Amino acid sequence: MSFRDWATRVLLISLMFTALSVALLIGKINQLKTHSITPSNQEITTNWSEYPQAQLQLSKNQPAKSSVTTRQNAGRYRTTEAFAKYLPRYEIAAVDPSNYGDRYTQDINGVKLTNQPIIVIHETGYSADSAVNFFQTLHEDESVQASYHTLIKLDGTVVYLVPPEKRAFGAANSVFESFNGIETVQTNPNLAPSVNNFAYHVSLETPPDGRGDNYIKAHSGYTEEQYHSLAWLIAQSQIPEDRITTHQQVDRSGQKIDPVSFDFDKFLTLLNTYRQISPVYRAQG
Repeated sequence: MSFRDWATRVLLISLMFTALSVALLIGKINQLKTHSITPSNQEITTNWSEYPQAQLQLSKNQPAKSSVTTRQNAGRYRTTEAFAKYLPRYEIAAVDPSNYGDRYTQDINGVKLTNQPIIVIHETGYSADSAVNFFQTLHEDESVQASYHTLIKLDGTVVYLVPPEKRAFGAANSVFESFNGIETVQTNPNLAPSVNNFAYHVSLETPPDGRGDNYIKAHSGYTEEQYHSLAWLIAQSQIPEDRITTHQQVDRSGQKIDPVSFDFDKFLTLLNTYRQISPVYRAQG
């Protein structure tokens, strides 16, 4: 056998082995793609049912008997007859996906998150329509993305914005001080830690005399309808009073003082009108 024939056979054998190796490598890559698992910090928390749930009435514009019956649940709280009789109007406004996200089960360091839910009360600073328009606008800059879960207009209309199982961007640099200590979560390495991952954000529309000035110390306050709708909304949650707070209390930027002129005692009185400790829970305690 000549040298040329021998060299040709060696070359063919080498090409065959190379082709086989490439095929095996491609198969391995496809297998890894097929069995890849989404990072655990992209999973959604499962305790969102403790947040206020959307109770949508049969009629938006006409008074009618509430379709919401008294909830005889086995949780800490149950709603009352006063809750069932109150019928706030409602609207649904879809928020641009850039302005909210998923709730995480781990922070950026892979630490498992066990924060219990809180409720943060805000005010819009401008009109309700202005806030909704902002939330419905695409914002690629992460530093300006913002949203609430719910907004309550001056006439008491409840505007549902972000579903409670999602993470609204209501408070940037923020911390909640609980009986267990400091609570905050960092989910974005480019942004300061915040309470957003375990917070439900609800905002009151600012009255006309308080709009446009982020540093205003007081204004005429909120309407009776707003207080009632706020209490009615939060009565649907299982979140205790000591985990209901304000934007001013959780803010660590030193710039947020809302909700201005908010009567917390009045709100709590109404909240206890629309919900009460469940007899089952009281008996267990």
